[in-house]
Amino acid sequence: MTISVGQKLPDAVLKIAAEDGAEDVSTAEFFGGRKVVLFGVPGAFTPTCSNNHLPGYLENYDAITGKGVDAVAVIAMNDQHVMRAWANFTGGQGKLVFFADGNGSFIKALGLDIDLSAGGLGQRSKRFSMIVENGVVKSLNIEDTPGKVEQSGAARILEQL
Repeated sequence: MTISVGQKLPDAVLKIAAEDGAEDVSTAEFFGGRKVVLFGVPGAFTPTCSNNHLPGYLENYDAITGKGVDAVAVIAMNDQHVMRAWANFTGGQGKLVFFADGNGSFIKALGLDIDLSAGGLGQRSKRFSMIVENGVVKSLNIEDTPGKVEQSGAARILEQL
């Protein structure tokens, strides 16, 4: 079952790249007591994610945080090493939080997983965006097609803020 507006995010431990390996981050701690924009992508370095989805959040970072957002985070079912490389490659390091959900436990708990095995990608995250306040989903945008960024992009989030 897919998470919906008004529901609390499930408790999970995600990883972010750290200088000496990986750092575990509790979703309860990260999302608690703050306003966060979270967007999910099928995979780091994939064409739509790198060329269409993530750039909008980087370009609109100041506008988004200017509306009272404490953090902007991206999540993918990749490991923390890939997410660190993607953060460095895109110039997003230091702005966006790059969450790794390598085994997909958080994405699956959200009900936002998708099987892209037919395209050789295996289990992945659906393309989505959400506004989370104190751990509760305030808005949720899910793309019908993984290769499109229409509902889950930064422009839509800015409208909802």
